[in-house]
Amino acid sequence: MSPSKPSIVFAHGLWADGSCYSKLIPTLQREGHEVVSAQNSLDSLEGDVAAVHHALGRVSSPAILVGHSWGGYVITAAGTDDRVAGLVYIAALAPDAGESPQELIGRFDAPPLFSHLDNEEGRIWIARDGISDFCGDLPQEEQQLVWATQGAPRAEVLGATVDTPAWRSKPSWFLVTTQDHAVNPELQRFGAQRMGATVAEVSSAHVPMLSQPEAVLSLIRKAAGSV
Repeated sequence: MSPSKPSIVFAHGLWADGSCYSKLIPTLQREGHEVVSAQNSLDSLEGDVAAVHHALGRVSSPAILVGHSWGGYVITAAGTDDRVAGLVYIAALAPDAGESPQELIGRFDAPPLFSHLDNEEGRIWIARDGISDFCGDLPQEEQQLVWATQGAPRAEVLGATVDTPAWRSKPSWFLVTTQDHAVNPELQRFGAQRMGATVAEVSSAHVPMLSQPEAVLSLIRKAAGSV
């Protein structure tokens, strides 16, 4: 027998891994959702989309895809899958066809985090002095944990593009983080408006799933309740 509630599949951003949703997953499981958080390699868009498709195979359909930051690119590409019923964007990049992250980010004032990145051997890291621009509303100890466990994307992902944006055929929801120093809030609002997404805003830095999990859960519940 299939579960009565849609499944939830998470896609994480560039300097994270699947455990960045650890404050959301137990609650959603208790509420009756099957949940998988994909582990993206951050080597290429194609690889990360494949990871989400594998995760969809581990849960019942229909599913809601939830993408944070770069994860917005991933769910925009992966969400055309027939098993996907809706898309939730968290402080995310939401591309149209042919738009790269570099191009989208360049349309608005550069976020402060981009002055605190290190490129080493073709991978991009957050410098020690940049973590407050990523998750500055977390306690200092949690900020240092986020820094120590960061993923390091290949620089090439900033040139990735999507052919067929899933938001053109699937309903979408968007949580704008108004104190974000990693993805300009105006860029977030631009993407959400263009998609016709249902929008909520939270006074948060870039990782509200860690600093204000209830705000993220609230939007996921709305999306799940609509399908």
